[in-house]
Amino acid sequence: MVRPTSRVSSVVVRGPLGPFADAYREKVEERGYTPLSAVNLQRQVAQMSRWLMAERLGVDQLNEACVEAFLAAQRVSGEGSSLSRPGLRYLLDLLRERGVVTAPVRPAPSPTETLMDSFRGYLLSERGLSAGTVGGYVDRATRFLAGLAPGGLAHVTPAEVTAAVLRESAAVSVSATQNFVASVRAFLRFCFIEGLIDIDLSQAALSVTGRKRSPLPKGIAKDQAEALLGSCDRRTAIGRRDFAVIITLLRLGLRRGEVAGLRLEDIDWRAGELVVVGKGARSDRLPLPADVGQAIAAYLSRARPASDWRQVFLRAKAPFEPIAAGTVASTVRRACRRAGIHEVGSHRLRHTAACEMVAAQVPLAEIAQVLRHRSLQSTAIYARVDLDRLRALAQPWPGGGPR
Repeated sequence: MVRPTSRVSSVVVRGPLGPFADAYREKVEERGYTPLSAVNLQRQVAQMSRWLMAERLGVDQLNEACVEAFLAAQRVSGEGSSLSRPGLRYLLDLLRERGVVTAPVRPAPSPTETLMDSFRGYLLSERGLSAGTVGGYVDRATRFLAGLAPGGLAHVTPAEVTAAVLRESAAVSVSATQNFVASVRAFLRFCFIEGLIDIDLSQAALSVTGRKRSPLPKGIAKDQAEALLGSCDRRTAIGRRDFAVIITLLRLGLRRGEVAGLRLEDIDWRAGELVVVGKGARSDRLPLPADVGQAIAAYLSRARPASDWRQVFLRAKAPFEPIAAGTVASTVRRACRRAGIHEVGSHRLRHTAACEMVAAQVPLAEIAQVLRHRSLQSTAIYARVDLDRLRALAQPWPGGGPR
C-alpha cells in the first residue's frame, strides 16, 4: 500500500518569505508538529508573505509589531481564527538565526528595573525560591517602592513601611496582605544587605493575622482516588500521561511544580528511588513505589513523544515541551470531571497522601520526610486529622463525663 504524500509539499510560498519556506518547514517538524499542523503553519507563512508584499515591506523589516499588525488585518478580514501566534514566533526565530532580522533592542533599564533585577537574582540564588514565587515578590516590592514618598529608599522610615502595610490591608484580603508583608520584608532585608538603606527595616512590616482558624487538612476518599485513576484512558497517550501524573501525586504527595520539574535522570530504576527537587531547590531522595514506577515506565515507553527535553512529562500536542505546573493542576481537575466527583486541586492529592499515612499510624517524623517539610510544625497539622486518636487524649470534663 502506497502511503499518501503529506500536503506540506503542496504549499508554495511566494514573495519575500519564499526563500525561507523549506527551512521553516524543517523547523516546525523538529518541534513535533504533525504533517497536517505543519501545512497549516506553512499556509500562514504564505499569507504573511502576501501581506508583506501588499504592505511593501521587506523581510528585514519583519518584527513583533509587524506580526501583530498582520494578525489584526487577518481578523478584520475574517481569516484570523486559525492563525497561530507561536508559529509566527518560530518564523521570527528562524530569520534571526540567519541574521536576516535583528533582535529588538531593549531600552536602557530604569533604576527601578535594575534594582528589581538584582532583587530577583537574590531571591533565586540566596533564598532558593521558585520562579513563580519570585515573580510575585518582585511585583509586590515594586508596588511598595512606587508608594514611597519622594526620596524613595534613601529616606524611607519605619512609619512609611507600616503605612504601606495598612494601605494594602484596607484594599485586599488577609492572605494577600500577608503575601505583601512577606515580600516587603524580603525586599527591605535585601536593601539592607546591599547597603541601600542603613537600618534593617524588615520588621517594620508588621505581621497580619486573620480571625479564621486554619481548617483541617482534607484528602479525598479511597474510592474517589480510584475513580480519578480509573478515569484515565490508558489506551491513549494523554491517558497514560495523566494516569502517571495522578498516581505520582497520590502515592508520593508531590507538589505540582515538583511533578512538572521531574527529570529523566531523577529516576533511579535499579535502586527504585526518585530524586525530588522541591522548595528552595531542596533535593530529597524518596522510594519509588512499584505502581508509580510502572505507570511512569508505561508512559515513557509507549506514550512520551520523542524529544531532547529531559523532563519526564511533556505536552501531549506539539510543540512537545515540558508541561507547566498549571497543567498538572488542570490534569487533576479534568480527571475529576470525568470521574463525576467534585473538582479538587492537585494539592488535595498531597493532603490525601499525608492523611493516608496518618491513618496507617506512620510517625509524624516519617511523614515530614515524605512531604519534605523543613519544620515538623508544618507536618503537625496532620495530627489533627486522626480524630479518634485525639478523642482518646481528651481529659474528663470536671464534674461529669467526658465532653
